[in-house]
Amino acid sequence: MDNNDRVLLVEGTDDEHVVRHLCHGHQAMPQFSIQKKEGIEKLLDDIGLEILAPDRKAIGIIVDANDDLDARWQAVTNRLREEHIDEVPDSPDPTGTIIPSTPRVGLWLMPDNTSPGELENFVSEMIPDDVPIWPRSQSYIDDIPESDRKFTEKKILRAKVHAWLATRRDPRPMGTAIRARDLHIDGTLSTTFAKWLRQLFE
Repeated sequence: MDNNDRVLLVEGTDDEHVVRHLCHGHQAMPQFSIQKKEGIEKLLDDIGLEILAPDRKAIGIIVDANDDLDARWQAVTNRLREEHIDEVPDSPDPTGTIIPSTPRVGLWLMPDNTSPGELENFVSEMIPDDVPIWPRSQSYIDDIPESDRKFTEKKILRAKVHAWLATRRDPRPMGTAIRARDLHIDGTLSTTFAKWLRQLFE
């Protein structure tokens, strides 16, 4: 999978593992390397260096939209414009943005380029519909009194996803849950994501 002229930048370890295991489950995926940047600020700061790296043919950038998709889009695309990537569109492509610059640049805002959210929102779409424990996991989190919660209202879905993962035969992180087939990668969102990676790194 590793190829240093084609590089994917991600915020952290969970993103790296989800992408790596998702790619292993899809056929005919191109080779590229993944660099985790340990947070959004470091990722933004390194965009210029990564674009200017010798022999770089393509660079992908995955970030969480969090609470404000437009603000995160502007934060990333402003850095691209600083590096004279002039073909930047005004808004994200719902199927994943690819800018035909040199090097080619791809952008994916978690979860789906159109909604606020983060990696766990993306992963929640891979939970099988016919698993009865998923509604129970959601109810478990919903039933925790606010006074006892150690997470904020904005992180409720994250808590629900990890509560569901804890119910598997061998509780695993999100990436290895893909490898164990507890999470399914043949849904619309994950296949669209894989197609974006193919087009970016072909």
